[in-house]
Amino acid sequence: MEKRLLLAIVLSFLVLFLYQALFVKKLPPPEPSPEMVTEVQEKPALPPPIEEAPPAQATQEPAEEVEFQPISGEKEEQIFVNTSLYRAVWSNKGGVLKSWRLKEHKDNEGEDLELVSARSEEIEIYPFALRSDDPAFDRMINSAFYNSLSYTLELTNGKSGMLRFEYADDQGTRVEKIMTFQDGFYGFSIQINVWKNGQKIEPYVLWGPSLGNPTLEEQKKRFGGSSGIAIHYGEKFDHLDERKYKPEQSVFPKEYFIQWAGYEDQYFTALYIATPQKSQAIFRKEDVGEKSYFFLYVNEIQKAYIGPKQHDALEEFGHNSAKIIKYGFFGMIAEILYQALKTIHNAVPNWGFSIIFLTFIIKIIFFPLTYSSTKSMAKMQELQPKIKALKAKYKKAKQDIGQKRKMNEETMALYKEHGVNPAGGCLPMLIQMPIFWGFFRLLVVSIEFRHSPFFLWINDLSVKDPYYVTPILMGITQFISQKMTPTSADPTQQRMMLIMPVIMTIFFMNFQSGLVLYWLTNNILQIGQQYIMNRIMKKKKRESHGKKRKK
Repeated sequence: MEKRLLLAIVLSFLVLFLYQALFVKKLPPPEPSPEMVTEVQEKPALPPPIEEAPPAQATQEPAEEVEFQPISGEKEEQIFVNTSLYRAVWSNKGGVLKSWRLKEHKDNEGEDLELVSARSEEIEIYPFALRSDDPAFDRMINSAFYNSLSYTLELTNGKSGMLRFEYADDQGTRVEKIMTFQDGFYGFSIQINVWKNGQKIEPYVLWGPSLGNPTLEEQKKRFGGSSGIAIHYGEKFDHLDERKYKPEQSVFPKEYFIQWAGYEDQYFTALYIATPQKSQAIFRKEDVGEKSYFFLYVNEIQKAYIGPKQHDALEEFGHNSAKIIKYGFFGMIAEILYQALKTIHNAVPNWGFSIIFLTFIIKIIFFPLTYSSTKSMAKMQELQPKIKALKAKYKKAKQDIGQKRKMNEETMALYKEHGVNPAGGCLPMLIQMPIFWGFFRLLVVSIEFRHSPFFLWINDLSVKDPYYVTPILMGITQFISQKMTPTSADPTQQRMMLIMPVIMTIFFMNFQSGLVLYWLTNNILQIGQQYIMNRIMKKKKRESHGKKRKK
């Protein structure tokens, strides 16, 4: 049984290692930012029009009187929206978003985190640009100067404010972009109305290229540091990685109209809430000039959320948007652990200590099972002479099926007589594996651990220990714990089990320091528990032997 357990543990970590090696591919070098571009000879050509999805359709608006008298601005102006959570910069040239800086989240330089890619300035394509099936029309409305009545929105204390862009000419073109922001929320409502040749159409709204400006070094340090899109359609929630992009899979939905679609990376998203039963999303890799960029297009949008993939903020935003956080196969366990950690963190404002306290609570909860398992292993250890005698009695069991059956029957009868469950010693470790995987995914996707310090040299629980101190300590405590644990294995198997701490130390070298902290704490508590249980069992054994002698 212990040999099988060893094999199961090794295979579990091997799967995790191979997953990171094979599926978390090496990231390509980032595109140069505008500061790195020393000379631009000519403006890149616009990407081709959307062809995969049906073109923007004209809709009849019989009850609405629309005027097509010319409305425009005179020159490009910047409009600022300042709240307690972000500072946004919009431009009346095309009514597009040029900057969205998060105040509560910082980049590696300690500055407010920018979610609009620096590549936008290089190629002059910004989020919230519009796209239809007519490139000339798109070029006109995305480069026109819109009229705007507001140039600064200072929103504090939960106040809300509206930003309105308008453009029209006397040829039947009219575009309105109306957005309402509220302090304390990353989400905002948006209404886009477009008329072409006097007929209302529904163009696509763009996000891209990409999301934010992560450096190659930052992406290498993090598990799951890729970008792509997430979509909610029907009852499904799908994610599509940039690295796995295939043109034939770029149009959504395949079966239903989407509820939402968002450009995402590991911790942040630009999410568009769509109109039910009407909306589609397109994820495209497009050539602009000599380079390729990724864009997300969504039509019929009602709201947008630009900010962290923070569970509480997304729950408050609604629309099942919290499902964009990908907790993985053991998602339910990861969410339970998240809620528990958050509750502890409210009392202990350090995520590292919160992990330690939660690990302590988990050990207490599973103590009865651990104690029962240790007793079972101790009994198995006592039965080893009798089991060896049975193996000697049935020497030909490997070749003789009849002898093997009889040996198994007598072995099971021996277990039953002494009240031993041969699988009892495996249960605690097997139960811990889902919790381990839950912690792993939790630390990969939960933004609370990003840039979250523990103490001394560990200043980010979401990346590896830079000096490998905690993985080495984890390996040492794993060795001590195994040496203290009763075992029924033969000397060869015991030596194999002692290889486990070395294997796990190697695996944990590049794991998040928060995950290593969990396993290290678990080992230390296991050593304490094992010491107590060994003393209890020795005392009971002495008492049992004393009673036998009196008889």
